[in-house]
Amino acid sequence: MSDLKDEKTVGLAAERKYKPVRRIVTGEDSQGRSMIVTDGPTPNVTITSFASVAQVPWATGLAAAPGDDPAPAGHSFGFHSEGGSLLRIADFPPDEEIDTARLAEFLAKNEVLGERPGRHFWFHKTHSLDYAIVLEGEIFAMMDNGETLMRAGDVLIQRATSHSWSNRSGKPCRMAFVLLALPDGES
Repeated sequence: MSDLKDEKTVGLAAERKYKPVRRIVTGEDSQGRSMIVTDGPTPNVTITSFASVAQVPWATGLAAAPGDDPAPAGHSFGFHSEGGSLLRIADFPPDEEIDTARLAEFLAKNEVLGERPGRHFWFHKTHSLDYAIVLEGEIFAMMDNGETLMRAGDVLIQRATSHSWSNRSGKPCRMAFVLLALPDGES
């Protein structure tokens, strides 16, 4: 698994404004009755060098941190979690605010650039099934051939294909991603 390298975590959160994701985790008490175990801001926050923010409320599989909290502050995640799932809330700034040189370095270091160059700076390809849900704002889902505008409530099923996200709205877009690593040959 590749780590999201050259990224800074929670300590930089104060430097760039973002809306924390409230994370509520359930569990059981000593008698086996359900209860709320924690309720507060998602501790795992990544402020990228290229202008986006990603918060990981939960993870399962090989990328999960050991212990009671699989997504603690400072834990580094790749694009997915082998043998499990990753829940990521990502804030995409407008395209004009992205540091495209740093984004290109990030995608190259994480080996997700795909087999051919894309027509937009966010083009990448991961070997995962992704459920991408727009929570706030709007964004274009771009494929090698074609694109579609997504708005709050829209869901894209990304099946290990080359794709990009283009925010042309002039305002931030918040998306939820459920990322599932795929065994070889599946999509």
